[in-house]
Amino acid sequence: MSAARFRSVCSRYGLLMLGLFLVGCMALAALLAPFLATHDYLLRDNSAILLPPGPEHFFGTDELGRDLFSRVLYGARVSLWIGFVSVGISLSIGITLGLVAGYFRGLVDECIMRFVDVMLCFPSLFLILAVIAFLGQSLVNIMIIIGLTSWMGVCRLVRAEALSLREREFIHAARLAGAGAPRILFRHILPNAAAPVLVSATLGVAGAILLESGLSFLGIGVEYPMPSWGNILIEGKQTLGVAWWLSLFPGLAILLTVLGYNLLGEALRDLLDPRIAK
Repeated sequence: MSAARFRSVCSRYGLLMLGLFLVGCMALAALLAPFLATHDYLLRDNSAILLPPGPEHFFGTDELGRDLFSRVLYGARVSLWIGFVSVGISLSIGITLGLVAGYFRGLVDECIMRFVDVMLCFPSLFLILAVIAFLGQSLVNIMIIIGLTSWMGVCRLVRAEALSLREREFIHAARLAGAGAPRILFRHILPNAAAPVLVSATLGVAGAILLESGLSFLGIGVEYPMPSWGNILIEGKQTLGVAWWLSLFPGLAILLTVLGYNLLGEALRDLLDPRIAK
């Protein structure tokens, strides 16, 4: 193996393993939060207000005396759950509309893609604020809102794959064998377009976590008392000068999680894209 090929393989698999490690650690911490948490994340202790990190409170405490380590662990559950569910919603919408637009083309394609263009004309934050005004502010609504405002890129990606795949020989053979449109779309075209969709989903989880954190930081995300990394950050903003740990640890959690999903998505793209030299 040449030195250049060795460096290329190490770079691809190194990024993949690092991404999997970061993502796995955060997912494991979220799943095991009830066992890893050292305190009740809602318990207030007036004798432990704004304590710095130490043996009793690994990440310190907040202005109400609550253990920050436990709150970050439970915040991981909320933030990751929002990321997974919202991406699931966006994938469901984007894949379905993209397959229909790319396979049937013509008027159906024009209507769907013009609707995508209209959705892309509006800033995502404006759409989110508008939907929150109608649906209200809750965990379920936040997941629905992020999913409903982030499916357009997936739709375009799947449409492009469907336009290319619909002219392949195995699709013509499926039509001649009597397969209907739903079977062709979901049994033949979708599996062959799965690689770019998987990469998009991985990167979408990172984007959804960042968006939820931003919404919570602005006060329109996850409601109190449920902790998320975003609303833990906004609680630490008021005491940043005297309690740096309130912003550092949830910020690091967001950074490492988003970095992990981005590295995983980039590595999967390099490994699954046949146009990139192996």
